[in-house]
Amino acid sequence: MPTPAESGYFMPAEWAPHQATWLSWPHKEASWPGLIERIWPIYARFVAELARGETVHINVNDAAMAAQARAFLAEAGATGDIRLHEFPTNDAWCRDHGAIFIVRDGPHGRELAATDWEFNAWGNKYPPYDLDNQIPARMAEYLGVPRFCGGMVLEGGSIEVDGNGLLLTSEQCLLNPNRNPHMTRTEIEQRLRDMLGVHTILWLGEGIVGDDTDGHIDDLARFVAPSTVVTVVEEDPTDENYHVLQDNLRRLQRMRDAAGKPLTILTIPMPPPVYHQGQRLPASYANFYIANHAVIVPVFNHPNDQRACEVLQRCFPDRRIVGIDATDVVWGLGAWHCLSQQVPAVR
Repeated sequence: MPTPAESGYFMPAEWAPHQATWLSWPHKEASWPGLIERIWPIYARFVAELARGETVHINVNDAAMAAQARAFLAEAGATGDIRLHEFPTNDAWCRDHGAIFIVRDGPHGRELAATDWEFNAWGNKYPPYDLDNQIPARMAEYLGVPRFCGGMVLEGGSIEVDGNGLLLTSEQCLLNPNRNPHMTRTEIEQRLRDMLGVHTILWLGEGIVGDDTDGHIDDLARFVAPSTVVTVVEEDPTDENYHVLQDNLRRLQRMRDAAGKPLTILTIPMPPPVYHQGQRLPASYANFYIANHAVIVPVFNHPNDQRACEVLQRCFPDRRIVGIDATDVVWGLGAWHCLSQQVPAVR
């Protein structure tokens, strides 16, 4: 069988038009110990903002959870095309357990397909995850699109593409023995090329402190245009993230695109350290989500919020920059990008 890439499929950039965003309603109390009730109204505000510009699909476990979701969405003033699906999940992190979508130009227009990768809860850290692992197939079936099995463990938050052949990831995550110990770096790179239609794999090193995903790229550096990256830097040399992020910046500065040209690199600051119950959390402005009409940014009630949003506004002048407080949300060890998965438009 030809690979998706051989069949003309590729993964578009997040800023390409969406037909929808797909989410999973938060319900696992162990992900937000003691705070889950504070998460629902904030999450509903996130949904309300998304629904201003595109359809929103939300996985729920049952009718009772659907009723709960509708109540919070109504309170948040969420209107638009919001569809609830009784597709049970173990947790809320749809970026990582959802399908990763690819597209191609067919004889009658653009065609959509889903890629379905193995999900093992970030190296078997949080079992069970059997329900999460079924979500890509259910998404593909609902949308009526072909589904390609990735054949290895991969989370959506561990990769970032520019829609023009570049894929950015981290060694700490994709080369971690808790993911695909039977695969070499070369084999992983080839699988990404075959499944996602990319040609150049770019590797950063380590992730930020507190990140239980082993260095997901969506807390570190994001494409904002072809061959253009925005990356977080820590400005305090005494902070434990300083040297890690400086190393990643140096790596980016050495990288080249397919034409041999240097990447365009923009920097945004890190927020101040965010702690809960003595645990440092993976708070990062890089965990923004690019919706059709807006860029939704995690903010932390600090002056650096505005600095980060101003850089992103320059990157996306035609979109609103919407900061939503993620101080409580990041207690779950992720933010808006981790919670969402885009479905590319085909018309």
